[in-house]
Amino acid sequence: MSNVPQALPAAERDPRLIVQEEGVRGYLTAFRRRITGGELGSLPVIIGLIVIWGFLQFQSDRFLSAQNLTNLGLQMAATGTISVGIVLVLLLGEIDLSVGVVSGLAGAVLAVLNVNHGMAAVPAIVLAVLVGSAIGLFQGFVFTRFGVPSFVVTLAGLIAWQGVQLDVLGRQGTINLPFTGGVAKLTTTYFPMGVGWALAVVAIAVYALAQLAEVRSRTKAGLRPRPMAEVVLRTVVVAVALLVAVGILNSFNGVPLSLVVFLAFVVVFDLVIKRTTYGRHILAVGGNAEAARRAGISVTRIQLSVFVLASTMAAVGGVLAASRAFAVTQTSGGGDVLLNAIAAAVIGGTSLFGGRGSAYSALLGILVIQSISNGLDLLNKASSTKFVITGAVLLIAVIVDAVARRGRQARGRG
Repeated sequence: MSNVPQALPAAERDPRLIVQEEGVRGYLTAFRRRITGGELGSLPVIIGLIVIWGFLQFQSDRFLSAQNLTNLGLQMAATGTISVGIVLVLLLGEIDLSVGVVSGLAGAVLAVLNVNHGMAAVPAIVLAVLVGSAIGLFQGFVFTRFGVPSFVVTLAGLIAWQGVQLDVLGRQGTINLPFTGGVAKLTTTYFPMGVGWALAVVAIAVYALAQLAEVRSRTKAGLRPRPMAEVVLRTVVVAVALLVAVGILNSFNGVPLSLVVFLAFVVVFDLVIKRTTYGRHILAVGGNAEAARRAGISVTRIQLSVFVLASTMAAVGGVLAASRAFAVTQTSGGGDVLLNAIAAAVIGGTSLFGGRGSAYSALLGILVIQSISNGLDLLNKASSTKFVITGAVLLIAVIVDAVARRGRQARGRG
């Protein structure tokens, strides 16, 4: 038998090596391989977002104005924050149908404590968020202890917590929050120009360091890292996008505090998912719970903690929504809040089958959904049109996810 190494089939070779060895043809081969293998990441969402923004700007020159983009940022902060928690649950391969109602209940608790009982804003917000955490702990306990499907547990929560919300609000049904100070500051505060630029520089630095840390960790583990040219290109693209966004927001009122809070949650949770043992355990449990258990991972602890985090993020989203609306009503957290939070995570690229996704899915997904809603409002389109288009985008995202999963299974990557 010959000892001469045989060339690997194209389907089994690293895409970057194909590009280096075969030029443009190799690039097309590598690109096709990434499509069939479900390795395109956020690229389809970003392309779709560019197309949506281009179309809406063509239809209305107000869409990309500083005022409208600021409004867009405020609109997506609350539901986007809820969606970050949904991403964590989906990574487990589970679902939480109660997050919308939990956000409404947290808002109700906040309003009652702050307005009816005169409690200061900060402790009222903390207690409202803790209510969300307690709900997540209870639902997670029922799920892990009794083996009740997460769909059933959280569906029961959707119904029950809505009743609790109505009881908390009482007969008046609506509690108005002060328009200034206190809770309202969360969505009425804008950072000065200098602070906005400083935040952008910090964000760029964090992203660059995270990219370098990934290269270092993969090299240390004996895996092929991204080429440094690709790392630099990614960092430049992110830097340009952030600087342009901050420049546009500064030309109006400045960078909104609520948007910064949302983006901070996205960055922190993405680092947790990708850079910590806890995050890797979440992905492992979502990929194959039994294999994770045999590997010594406490599956129950991971599942319980994720449900607590999801409900906590729902409560934070409810606080932001109450601050923006200056009121909490019996319908707070209802309507399309739940559907948009789940749709954002899926549209952004988090797999419904567990084990694949990132916190940035919440950002990209809610940006797509709110861009469609905001743009169609500018065009005076009916709500029915918004629902149809959003539903179609969600269906496309799920189809892409299913096809990508099949491609990974065919290549033995699960």
